[in-house]
Amino acid sequence: MKSASAVRAQHVYTTMPAARQAFLVLRTVFTVAPILFGLDKFTNILTQWTVYLAPQATAVVPLPPQTFMYVVGVVEIIAGVVVAVRPKLGSLLVAAWLVGIIINLLLLGSFYDVALRDFGLLVGALALNRLSTGTTAAAA
Repeated sequence: MKSASAVRAQHVYTTMPAARQAFLVLRTVFTVAPILFGLDKFTNILTQWTVYLAPQATAVVPLPPQTFMYVVGVVEIIAGVVVAVRPKLGSLLVAAWLVGIIINLLLLGSFYDVALRDFGLLVGALALNRLSTGTTAAAA
């Protein structure tokens, strides 16, 4: 027999509107992922991030590639925190950041698969922005 708290928890998830559920999933993902990827810019555990940096980027911002990635990491961490606190604003910040990443990858002339994946993430960030309006986010 299920406990009363387990029954209540199950009831909350089955009666929560789909838009609210989608909002919570997207807000969680767009909080956690940028923070984790931002932290990894300092450790390069997941990949060597400088490989994904177009030479034009360091021509515009004259920093060594790894230093450039440190700045990128800080911006990504900030973006994740903003999504957690102010999802409507944070989602636009993440969307703009993804546009920059996509342009960088296209300028690089490779990693088109990653650029396409990031376009999908851009669409998700914009969906989070739309879900952040009105009553969906009011209880957040």
